[in-house]
Amino acid sequence: MVARTKPRTSNTLEFSADIQALKELLEIPFQIGGLAGQNNSGQTAQHTLCCAAKDPWDNEMLTNNPNVTPITPTAPMAANTHGGRAKCLQRLVRLDLPVPKTVALSFDAVHRIAAGDLPDIEKILAEFPEEALLCVRPSSQDPDWGGPGAILNIGMNDGRFVALGDLLGSEAAAALYARFVESYAIHVARLDPDMFDEITTEGQTALSQSLRAYEDEADEPFPQDRATQLSEVLRSMARAWEGTSARLLRQAKGAPADAGLGLVVQEMALGVGAGVSENGSGVLQLVSPSSGLPQITGRYLSQSQGRDALGDDAEALYLSCDPRGPSLEELAPDAYATLIDHTHQMRRKLREEMQLEFTLQDGVLHILDGVRVPRSNQAAVRIAVALAEDGIISREEAILRVEPRALSELLHRQVDHDAIRDVIGAGIAASPGAATGRIVFTSNAAQAAAARGEPAILVRRETTPEDIRGMQAAAGVLTERGGITSHAAVIGRGMGLPCVVGAARMRFHPRKKQLISEDGRVYDEGDLITLDGTAGEVLDGAPPLLEAALDDAFRQLMTWADEIRDIEVRANADTLADAALAQRFKSQGIGLCRTEHLFFDDDRLTVMREMIFAETSSDRAATLERLLPIQRQDFTELFRMMAGTPVTIRLFDPPLHEFLPTDKAGLRQLAEAVGLSVTDVERRVEAMGEHNPMLGMRGVRLGITVPEIYDMQARAIFEAAIAMARDNTVVVPEIMIPLVSTKREVELVQSRIAAVAAQVRAETGHEVTYKLGVMVETPRAALRASEIATHCDFMSFGTNDLTQMTYGLSRDDAGRFMSDYVQQGVFAEDPFHVLDPDGVGELLEMGVARARASKPDVLLSICGEHGGNPESIGLCRRLGFAYVSCSPFRVPVARLAAAQWAIRDRLAT
Repeated sequence: MVARTKPRTSNTLEFSADIQALKELLEIPFQIGGLAGQNNSGQTAQHTLCCAAKDPWDNEMLTNNPNVTPITPTAPMAANTHGGRAKCLQRLVRLDLPVPKTVALSFDAVHRIAAGDLPDIEKILAEFPEEALLCVRPSSQDPDWGGPGAILNIGMNDGRFVALGDLLGSEAAAALYARFVESYAIHVARLDPDMFDEITTEGQTALSQSLRAYEDEADEPFPQDRATQLSEVLRSMARAWEGTSARLLRQAKGAPADAGLGLVVQEMALGVGAGVSENGSGVLQLVSPSSGLPQITGRYLSQSQGRDALGDDAEALYLSCDPRGPSLEELAPDAYATLIDHTHQMRRKLREEMQLEFTLQDGVLHILDGVRVPRSNQAAVRIAVALAEDGIISREEAILRVEPRALSELLHRQVDHDAIRDVIGAGIAASPGAATGRIVFTSNAAQAAAARGEPAILVRRETTPEDIRGMQAAAGVLTERGGITSHAAVIGRGMGLPCVVGAARMRFHPRKKQLISEDGRVYDEGDLITLDGTAGEVLDGAPPLLEAALDDAFRQLMTWADEIRDIEVRANADTLADAALAQRFKSQGIGLCRTEHLFFDDDRLTVMREMIFAETSSDRAATLERLLPIQRQDFTELFRMMAGTPVTIRLFDPPLHEFLPTDKAGLRQLAEAVGLSVTDVERRVEAMGEHNPMLGMRGVRLGITVPEIYDMQARAIFEAAIAMARDNTVVVPEIMIPLVSTKREVELVQSRIAAVAAQVRAETGHEVTYKLGVMVETPRAALRASEIATHCDFMSFGTNDLTQMTYGLSRDDAGRFMSDYVQQGVFAEDPFHVLDPDGVGELLEMGVARARASKPDVLLSICGEHGGNPESIGLCRRLGFAYVSCSPFRVPVARLAAAQWAIRDRLAT
């Protein structure tokens, strides 16, 4: 019944681990139904498919027509011209698997059909037996982009009903016919599906009612001509793909606007007839889609077609022997064994874990389709590693097959993919992971909830450094304002805290202690919500969560990545807990320790406030003497934990007013500490406010005007390093000056730090060795890098502020309009998320070139959040940076992305 073409053995896909094989992987990634390359203009191949003939349908035979061609081992087709399904079927044919006869239509052909230009339908039908029923399935580049549903049993009409009734029985034939009538009516003729609701009978009676309903609704009899049926099915599916709704839907899933669709016309293997084990359909795969572990999964349903077995039918059988019920292995052991053998063969030859769709017709096995096994991110890692360990793919290819961002999901709890999601709001996915807790509106309330052992979601308009304690106590953070590099986002990522920022379409009422969802539901303090920081969504209630999964496969993949990458990855770590995470995720040191976060603990904050209120330099120095031993202990413990790896400590950066209280209780407490009236304290606090504090007295400006802070910090660093030396651990601290713009700023701070080093050396008798560098955060610093570099051992580009100042954007407020800018093409991506290669990137290039021109051995790096972005790491490698530094939870992402860039560069040379 089924016609197949025996493939040439020379075309059988064999694995090769040489460079050429990996180049082909990059140019046309082997993902069945996966993304394929684009041409230089950015358009998909549907607009570049070459047709030798003036008329694309003008061929005597279909064999040599690239637009409409039978699928044979040598047919001219590719995933980016005919879609993943068509290309996969060709690969199955090359493996000599029992694939029914199939004709593939290219993207260009389908585009023409949508415009009303049909191919020669009779020539297509001539490829199939006259009595064969057909199905049409979509073949897009990426299955995630969707597409119209398959239409089965094309060619079914009154005459075929009679013939199949004699062969299969009237009830089975009636079921086939009725299924086609209903599918054709709804998806092709676009009739109201409700017209079939009143048909509750089965068999021939149901068929008669379906035909009558069609005729009444369409004002014409159901079409009987197979060519007419096929023509209308092709036209309907082509037009559905190019409709506005379908285009917007797939664009939301990442597809280009002009993404093409192919179609495959395949001879039906009916799957109905006498015998439970001789006729039916099912799907089979060799691994679990959720874990990636070896596990034969799938279902088989007797007397069924397509993917019916995956429905809720209670009569569906298990595939392998199972104590819960009957299985195909028991009822049809030979067919089962053949299926397992075919699936293993596909795994070896196609170098992928495949899901096989099959039909049994009178005991004969037919392979209808093969697609990549749908998989979670955890399964994707395990599958890639297993294929490499089995010698099916190389380690390099395994590394390339895992999306770096997917690792973030493995490091945090996630909302179960199968959970019902009641979304009440959405914002920017600022820090991945999921958390359920009760709403609180203040940091004190979050700490109180933590003391009771109750998870809390801290809800704020925006967070400030004062909220650090509350964030540490909370299970997650939700803010009304902010962007990808806002305070809540940066600190949340560093702490591994699920965070959604910029949820401006929700209404925040902190005084009323109410949060109002986008659809108007009111949530009071104490109500239960869930944050999905991976998706940027706020959910009602407590959907089930999945725990983080760092298994052996993850560790093996990262080991391979570390062997290949050629750029170091450090972590941004502000606390000992951050440093412990950095060690856990195998960072190669700390590239940014923001010391200001150490001053918000209760035992330090009051002293810090007293220092701010001190009138003279000597008073400030005396007050800071009380912080010196605490800060020294901080650095000693940090150096000890990092075990001799590099530690870059950024000197104090934020404006001082951030440390001052704003509530009455805090003002009274400060008044008592400094011996002033509350009115005087309020006046002083107000006077210290700035119109634009992020561009005001902060960073090096503060270090020059209030030098006692930097003096104390430098002494604490040197004394901590000496303490480590006494324990036989050599530490060479790297001291970084923030927010420099001029050479003179560096000279002034450099001289004071050198003076402190000399004092410590004289007092202790120990040599003080350190490195001094700057954080390049202003455009001027990048432009004047040649003169600044002469005073530095290293320069680290702080791209959060550099992006902010280059664009003139507030990173805390840009989230309000950023999505509109990206959607309308103003920005290709959020520049706070993906490093802008043109504007900010050009500043980096200029800064790098000018710094190296004046000081060739200066160490260059990046320490903004872009350091954990895969695309941005490529630019950092190209510029020759020694390392990137990012939040601890993004370190594995950066390690994998760096390895992928190294592999790509090797393949390009």
